[in-house]
Amino acid sequence: MTIEIGKQAPDFKLEANNGETITLAKFRGKNVLLYFYPKDMTPGCTTEACDFRDQFQQFKDLNAVILGVSPDPVDRHQKFIEKYGLPFLLLADTDHEVAEAYGVWKLKKNFGKEYMGIERSTFIINQDGTLAKEWRKVQVKGHVEEALSYIRDNL
Repeated sequence: MTIEIGKQAPDFKLEANNGETITLAKFRGKNVLLYFYPKDMTPGCTTEACDFRDQFQQFKDLNAVILGVSPDPVDRHQKFIEKYGLPFLLLADTDHEVAEAYGVWKLKKNFGKEYMGIERSTFIINQDGTLAKEWRKVQVKGHVEEALSYIRDNL
């Protein structure tokens, strides 16, 4: 399955840090910012999560829900949320099925080692479930402001 701007975003069913099973369809009528990140508690992922936390109210004011997705299990997500006071749900994609559906499960290289992992990416899904915008290979600095501006100006 390929994901395309202007087409329905792939629905999913994932467990959230609060124990709920979350589906994309549950958020029809809201804009969804779905962001994929490699790992809880790592420097880049912490910065990104805290940037989303700091702008959370502005997203909320634009009828936007933030959902973070990584392969980490829910208990690790809960520790991450508690440590940094994150006000949004983190979803456990432990078998990377959703990451694969969104095309963000990639071969990565780090310190000469190759492994499969999440390529930091963000997707904006509009109120009817259509993919409106995507950012792949996200650089954390300035990204949250860019995503917020997109929603404010386009949805």
